[in-house]
Amino acid sequence: MGSNNNNHVDLREAVLEALPRSAAISSVEYEGPEIAIYSKAPKILLDDGDMIKSLARKMRKRLVVRSAPEVRLGHEEAEKTVRELVPGDAEITSIDFDESRGEVIIEAQKPGLVIGRGGSTLREITRQTFWRPNVMRTPPIESKLIKQIRYIIQSEAATRNKSFREIGRRIHRAPLVDNGWIRLTALGGFREVGRQCMFLQTSESNVLIECGVNVGTPSKAFPRLDMPEFNVDKLDAVVISHAHLDHCGMVPFLFKYGYRGPVYMTAPTLNLSTLLQLDYLDVAEREGKLRPYRDRDVKEAILHTIALSYGEVTDIAPDVRLTLHNAGHILGSSIIHLHIGDGQYNLAYTGDFKFGRSRLLEPATFTFPRLETLIVESTYGHPTDKMPPRQEVERRFASIIKKTISRGGTVLIPVLAVGRAQEIMLVLEDLASKKRIPRVPVYIEGMIAQATAIHTTHPEALSKKIREMIFHQGVNPFLNDIFVQVDNPDQREEIVEGEPCVIMATSGMLAGGPSVDYFRLLAPEEKNTLMFVSYQGEGTLGRRIQKGWKEIQMRNREGRTTVVPVNLQVETVEGFSGHSDRKQILNFVKRVQPHPERVLTCHGEASKCLNLASTIHKSLKVDTKALMVTESVKLR
Repeated sequence: MGSNNNNHVDLREAVLEALPRSAAISSVEYEGPEIAIYSKAPKILLDDGDMIKSLARKMRKRLVVRSAPEVRLGHEEAEKTVRELVPGDAEITSIDFDESRGEVIIEAQKPGLVIGRGGSTLREITRQTFWRPNVMRTPPIESKLIKQIRYIIQSEAATRNKSFREIGRRIHRAPLVDNGWIRLTALGGFREVGRQCMFLQTSESNVLIECGVNVGTPSKAFPRLDMPEFNVDKLDAVVISHAHLDHCGMVPFLFKYGYRGPVYMTAPTLNLSTLLQLDYLDVAEREGKLRPYRDRDVKEAILHTIALSYGEVTDIAPDVRLTLHNAGHILGSSIIHLHIGDGQYNLAYTGDFKFGRSRLLEPATFTFPRLETLIVESTYGHPTDKMPPRQEVERRFASIIKKTISRGGTVLIPVLAVGRAQEIMLVLEDLASKKRIPRVPVYIEGMIAQATAIHTTHPEALSKKIREMIFHQGVNPFLNDIFVQVDNPDQREEIVEGEPCVIMATSGMLAGGPSVDYFRLLAPEEKNTLMFVSYQGEGTLGRRIQKGWKEIQMRNREGRTTVVPVNLQVETVEGFSGHSDRKQILNFVKRVQPHPERVLTCHGEASKCLNLASTIHKSLKVDTKALMVTESVKLR
């Protein structure tokens, strides 16, 4: 252990020695992956930002300058100064303080005016208050959940600081042995979809990639955390690619069983995963099912989450560096790139990805600094998995809506709240504004509104076209007046009996939620249409209707079971998926730079994982494997 402590002294002392005495450094601390320099005279360091940048480059560490708490202005005084320095036109909507990071969080309608030309106003705020400004655009739709998350993080600042220092000490510990071995064990989501989870071990560290839940299959609901390799007490880090429950649903479970280390993901993923985890607990409670963890475990997970931006290189263990890249699947979704040892080994895992254009997001990144092994999803990896061209898909979508409306009917679109709902909203907004469909109300119910509020909070993560509309044309498609939020379930019958309209409601597979109630009300009438725009899992009500069932037993509002005749039109429109189809997956694997030596397939039915692995092996002459759950592979 002696070498460990020396390493701590070395790193911190190296920082201290490299900085001028005039910087009045009061302490150098480990804060998670960052090394924080606390200064009583931070002006010197901030005025000469290059000094810190070149030191960070030389040490290959993330350095951040904070003012020592004792020199910062009090909250009231600092807020007053900020309001005096920022022009009124910026329309500041809130000012908060994050004690743990020494930041003043300024939310404004026009962030550019808070920043000032070339960042001049920001520098002035730091000079006069000693707080570091963090500027955010006021979201056009307020998200209560994001406010709650911020409140949790701010109110628990002291606890969070303490745990981040502990995490920092672990990350920056001296490597004890380096015999170069690396091993990956599949704990869930291999030759199956759901409960995605894999465990990466090196001679030095243990990293869990994904920790999902399979909501539809009770026998395979949870990842195999009972494998002898896995020990929650020895875990260094958890990395999550995106917010869908089959990738993040079991993260709070780790905290229930004592994990207190870091969880890495993007900021949109933190917000969306919290929304979905809390909803998962609510649904389990309502349906009398087992809740694998409690609300307080979700809170614990929030407090230990370290949000990263795309392209930010971060140490997560003594021998592992992490970078997240855009995956194009849903807001904030990432391809996870791990750089192991001193550049000895590099691994990229696509998570769920889309290597094609969508209205909502940019296509997935396909260039990495180095790459030996690629792990790729196979959801649509079968030769028959072809998606029609996007224009054709939208033409068909518009024609179904037009026909239904013209015969006086209503269109019900069951959607996934996160990702698919926002993509369909953008399509509807575009079709209505180009007069390609009649301008009828689009009623929105379920978690969609909350998820959309989170999307409007992170416009920087949306596609260039949408960013352009929001920032430069001042048009936010999500705020179009065709969208009508339904706040009360009692309005449903009124909507169904009213004028022709479009209804978007969760859940996407009619497995619960308002979409089921709307279906019950709309099913008997031939003039109505049910339009599926996402995958209908085996065993769900959606799949039964898709197969052509003409009568469904359902409970009505009073709880009595009645037989509902299915007379409405049932249409399936494929092509809005947030996943790549087979052609796109193969195109991605061919174009990935640099070319990997090995490709592993996951996240698909067994036949798809196997078929995709064999096709890649034949066409690219690389080593491929479709691992099974509980199987390990030695990477080095």
